[in-house]
Amino acid sequence: MTQQIFWFFAVLAVGCALLVVTMRNPIASAFWLVQTMLCLAAIFLLLQAQFIGAIQVLVYAGAVMVLFLFVIMLLNLGP
Repeated sequence: MTQQIFWFFAVLAVGCALLVVTMRNPIASAFWLVQTMLCLAAIFLLLQAQFIGAIQVLVYAGAVMVLFLFVIMLLNLGP
């Protein structure tokens, strides 16, 4: 059962990463990057690495993505 959940999150992470690259809207691309990081955190939790999973969510999906979105909004990268 754990292996199926691992492969689900792995495929979802790769799909979200492809959407990060192919999206034309920078805001949508940043949100897909958040989804990719959350999938990676779930994979870390499945591998019994709870601390790294929590740091993945707090540091990368939280703080770094807020910084990315702030820069995107500051540069006014609209469609």
